[in-house]
Amino acid sequence: MMMVSGWITAGVFLCAFLTILGRYRKRNRLVWIFKPLTMALIIALPVLAARRPYAPYLCWILAGLLFSLAGDVFLMLRRERFIAGLASFFAAHLFYIAAFVGFESFHWSPLFLIFFSVYGVIIYRFLSPHLGHYKRPVLAYVIVIVIMGWRAWARWDLLRSDAALTAACGALLFILSDSILAWNRFRQPFRSAEALKFAAYFSAQWMIAMSAVF
Repeated sequence: MMMVSGWITAGVFLCAFLTILGRYRKRNRLVWIFKPLTMALIIALPVLAARRPYAPYLCWILAGLLFSLAGDVFLMLRRERFIAGLASFFAAHLFYIAAFVGFESFHWSPLFLIFFSVYGVIIYRFLSPHLGHYKRPVLAYVIVIVIMGWRAWARWDLLRSDAALTAACGALLFILSDSILAWNRFRQPFRSAEALKFAAYFSAQWMIAMSAVF
């Protein structure tokens, strides 16, 4: 299993690099091929290497990864479907939340709740004047990623396992990726945004997928 996950991981990061390269060199074909291929390999990781292939946690994570792949495709179309992409990622986060809540005792972790809530308020406050008719969809999305981040870290606070920490770090990177995307799209574009966004996004999804492999 370790050899399988190692080879898949190598493929993930090679495809992620080619996605970033294609974006900066304006080679859309590279992006169209390697962006979904990166996610497909990330999805294959827990499918082929998970120690507990029928665990509820794995099923929720796989659902989240599949909806993330759908969101990627919507955002890649020639006539971008931003709302459809946003809705797909919104659904993905709901599945991740279901995975992170799980069947353990509900753990509040108020410090993490405060941290992610404050971050959500701050980022939305900065974005809000620039969102136009996207205000409500983006607000709903900010709320769901705040809950996702909180529940991931609350789960780690409860379990203190390597798998839970991997998922929690992945959740944090996912929020970072979304923040970079939103800042670059709605407030102030900057050249390094694409590299930072994709690096954080693919690392986040890989870590969340790996948390189901342990």
